[in-house]
Parts: sequence; C-alpha cells; structure tokens
Amino acid sequence: MAAVLPALGRLRGGAVSSPAIEIEGVSKRFRLYREKPSSLKARLISSRTRAEDLWALRDVDLEVSEGETLGLIGHNGSGKTTLLKVIAGILRPSEGVVRTRGRVAALLELGAGFHPELTGRENVYLNASFLGLSRRETERAYHDIVAFAELEDFMDNQVKFYSSGMLVRLGFAIAVHVDPAILLIDEVLAVGDEAFQRRCIDRVRDFQREGRTIVFVTHALDLVRQICDRAVMLHHGRVHAAGEPDDVVQELRYVMLRQDPNFIPEEGSREVEIDQVALLREDGSTGGPVGVGEDLVIQVDVRPNEPVDDLDVSFAVLDWTNRLAVDGRTSRAGVDLGPLAGKRRVRFRLRSLPLLPGRYWVTVGLESRRTGKLYHVQTQRYMFDVAEGARRDRLDVPVEVEVEEL
Repeated sequence: MAAVLPALGRLRGGAVSSPAIEIEGVSKRFRLYREKPSSLKARLISSRTRAEDLWALRDVDLEVSEGETLGLIGHNGSGKTTLLKVIAGILRPSEGVVRTRGRVAALLELGAGFHPELTGRENVYLNASFLGLSRRETERAYHDIVAFAELEDFMDNQVKFYSSGMLVRLGFAIAVHVDPAILLIDEVLAVGDEAFQRRCIDRVRDFQREGRTIVFVTHALDLVRQICDRAVMLHHGRVHAAGEPDDVVQELRYVMLRQDPNFIPEEGSREVEIDQVALLREDGSTGGPVGVGEDLVIQVDVRPNEPVDDLDVSFAVLDWTNRLAVDGRTSRAGVDLGPLAGKRRVRFRLRSLPLLPGRYWVTVGLESRRTGKLYHVQTQRYMFDVAEGARRDRLDVPVEVEVEEL
C-alpha cells in the first residue's frame, strides 16, 4: 500500500480518479422508544411498545475520489457523525450500500475503540489488530505512535485514567500510523491543545501529498476552506449542498441564519437603495486577503429613488460564528449626508484591521437617521479574508468616513 500511495498523490491536481468511497442511497434509521417496559411484567401487560422512527440519514448519494479530502459540515444533529460511522463500518445502513477501497482508519468520538481497563500499550495493539495489522507490523510502528502522541511515560497506565487530550493524542497517533488508504476524522481534534492540533493538521497535509483519501467532520469552517478539496453539507440527514468549500460554507451560514428569526437577507422600503458595494484593500484591489495591519475600505454607493434628507449608512463585520467583530455608521462618525438628490459614495476606512485570521462577512444598511426606518439592507452579502499572522491586539478599530458626490 505504501508504495502505491505516492503515485496516487499525483491525482490531487484535478485529474479524474476512481472512487475510494461510494455511497449509494444510504439511509439510517434509529428507533426511539417512548415507553419502554422496565420489567418482564410490564412487557407482558403491554403487548405493544410505543416507538417512533428517527431517520438520521436519508437517501445519501456520495462519491469520494482517491486522494481527495472531503469536508462534511452541517448543524448539530445533521447526520455527519452517523455518516462517518456508516463509512467506517461501525453502523450498518438501514438502506443503501457503502463501498470503500483500502484500509480505513477512523478517529471518531472521544475514547472510541479503547478498552478502559487496558493500558495504553495494550490498546495500541488492540486497535492496530482491529485495523488489520499483524503484531509484527504493530511492533514496528509502536515507537512512532508513542512519540507522536507524546505519551512515553503513560503507556503502561490504564486508559481510564487518561485525560481527554491524552485519549485524542493516542487515537490520532494510531490512526495515522497504520498506513490507512482512507482516514476518517471527527470533531474530536478540537479537544487537543493548539500545538497538537497544528501537528495533526501537518500530518493531514502529509497524507494529502501522499494521495490518501480523507473525510473530515468539523464545525471549524475555516479549516474546511483551508484543507479540503470539496465540501458536503448535510441538513436533517440529507445532502443539502456539495461543491467548492467556499460555496458550501456560505450556504451553511445562510441556512443557519435563516433559522434565526431576526435574520433579514435583503429588504427595505427602497426610498434609497444600495447601488454597489466594494471591499477595497490598501492597493485599491478588491481581491485577495487583507494582510497583517492593513487597512480595509468598505465603499458603499447609494442611489436615491426619491429625495431623502436623513440618510444614515451603516456596516457590520461578522465572523464565521456570526459574532460581531466591528461596526460603524455615518451618524456615529458625525457625518451628515444632508439632502440626497443624486448618487453618493460613502467610504468607511478601517485602519490596521486587528482581526484574527479567517473569513468575515459584511452587512450594509441604509436607514433614516431620525426614525430608524429601514430603507435598504443587504445582510452578509459581502465577504473578505484576513491572512494568517494577523493578530487582535486591540478592541477598538478606528473607522474614518469619507463622502463623495457621484
């Protein structure tokens, strides 16, 4: 297998390759018992137990090519972990078929596959045997597993005394050292410390270069964008969206926002409209990430459909968790736009933007300064990235406002 994998690595440039994972019409049903008898007498008295079906997955069709890294995303309860368990063979689908090619290593929920009464050493051999390794192969990999997990002093202790971080480190170390063709990773990496998470991501990137297939479940949407070739969004057990990670991540955000009763995608009375919005970097370009300590200009062109004399222009920048990062408005900056009879351009200049690396969404709004009447709002229509290395070194972001007649 190891000799074949480097050749597979050449497939990551976009060439068509055969599927490593094929999922055809997969559904998974669980039975939820509402009044389950607690004794034999109760069971005899009640001939029928009340139960209802919960479909965790419905009609899932999916292929993952050899050498591809797929991100599975969705809200809690969408079926991500269930699908991963079905791929791993831990759960059998109620309907449909799953086919995999090559050895599958899965890192699922915390402590999965470990026997609490066995030592770390014994669990390494136990897990490796589950994955098809002989004792001799496990002995060859053992020292690398322990070194990667950094648990040299604890391998002869029972794992029931391990912390959550120790369990994750040992589980991941085993999974990546058994020469898997397919690696399945659930959200458990969030348990490890920052240094270990970086080493895990580095190892994932090594696997990508070697052409191994990876299915990655996470709520860290920026991570999906950074390391995945493709993303799939599950919603109530069904495939809701699939494609480029940026597009699927954006769709997830919109679905989550639509579930918020306060979410307004775009509306207003339209006495004044947002004509055009541009997010300008320091060099005047509209593409690429914002660098460390650079300025960002949010440029809003407004067009009146009838005369207005109390316009207030505002913006809000939100991170991927929908938390407000920075906002501003012309009235707060002491800028009075006066009577508006023609097009006007408003620039909000954000000095030395101190945001953490990641993707951010921008909402732009027009309203009455006197009454608060909403003329026009575009909620999270625009986005920009902050480059790696940026730091949040202060809470206040200076916002300067410029107004120009058009």
